[in-house]
Amino acid sequence: MIGALIAASLAACASNPTRTSPPDATTAAHAVEVPPVGGLPDYQLGGAYEPVEGVSIVARDRSVEPAPGRYSICYVNGFQTQPDELEAWDSDLLLSRDGKALVDPEWPDEVLIDTSTDDKRERVFDTVSPWIRGCVEAGFDAVEFDNFDSFTRSQKVLALEGNAALASSYVEFSHHLGLAVGQKNAAEFSRTLHEEVGFDFAVAEECSAFRECDEYSRVYGQAVIDIEYTDNLPRNWDDICGDPETPSSVVLRDRDLTVADNPRHTARHC
Repeated sequence: MIGALIAASLAACASNPTRTSPPDATTAAHAVEVPPVGGLPDYQLGGAYEPVEGVSIVARDRSVEPAPGRYSICYVNGFQTQPDELEAWDSDLLLSRDGKALVDPEWPDEVLIDTSTDDKRERVFDTVSPWIRGCVEAGFDAVEFDNFDSFTRSQKVLALEGNAALASSYVEFSHHLGLAVGQKNAAEFSRTLHEEVGFDFAVAEECSAFRECDEYSRVYGQAVIDIEYTDNLPRNWDDICGDPETPSSVVLRDRDLTVADNPRHTARHC
C-alpha cells in the first residue's frame, strides 16, 4: 500500500501546478546530487542566518527557506514529533505505554511515532510526504530524516524492521522528487541504511566525540557531514581537525544551534 501512496503523491505533484514535478522514476536515483565533497557545512536548525564566506553546505529546518547559493539540506523529523506539532498526528500514531506517551529521554517534548504495523507506517508516510514535497518546492537539494533509531528508545515496542520499512518509503519518494537523502546519526546501522534502504550520505552528530566517524566513512566514504558541539568536545578542536578519521566536512556548533548574533553562538571550521 505504501507504494500506492507514493504513486498517488507523485501524481498529485504532477497535477498541481504549485508543486515541482518529479523526474522520471527510472532516472530519479541517478539525478540526485550529494553534498560537495569536503564542503564546509553549517547546521542551522536553531534558526536561519547568513552563512559565513566559504560555507557551501547548509542544513535548515523544513519550516524555513534554504540558504541561497549553497547546497541545502532540509531537516525532517521522520520518526518522532516536533515540539508543538502533536496536533499534526493522529493520537494512535503516538507511541504510548500504560497510558503515557513514550518520549525521547533527551528531548522530552518529542513523542515517538508508532511504526509497528503496515497500516500505521502508511499513515505516517501520508503525514510526512507533504513535508518532503515542501522541501522540494522550497528549493532544497537534499533531506535528512532524524531519529531513525527511535526503536532503541521504545521499550521494545518498535523494531528495526519497522523503522527501516518506513525509511525505505521516505527514501524512494525523496529520490523520485530529485532529493538526495541523508542518514541522520545511527552509526551502527549505516551499512543497512545505505545498502538496503538507499541513503546517499550521512549527517553525523558528534562522531568524533563518540569515536564512530569511521563507521560512517567505511560506508559513505567522504560523503559524511559531522557536527561537533562545544559542550562535549573530547579533546582540543585543533586535535580533532588534525585527526584523519574526522570527516573533511565538519563544523563545531554550540549545543542550542543559536543564530549568529547570539552571544553563545559558535560555528567554527577546521
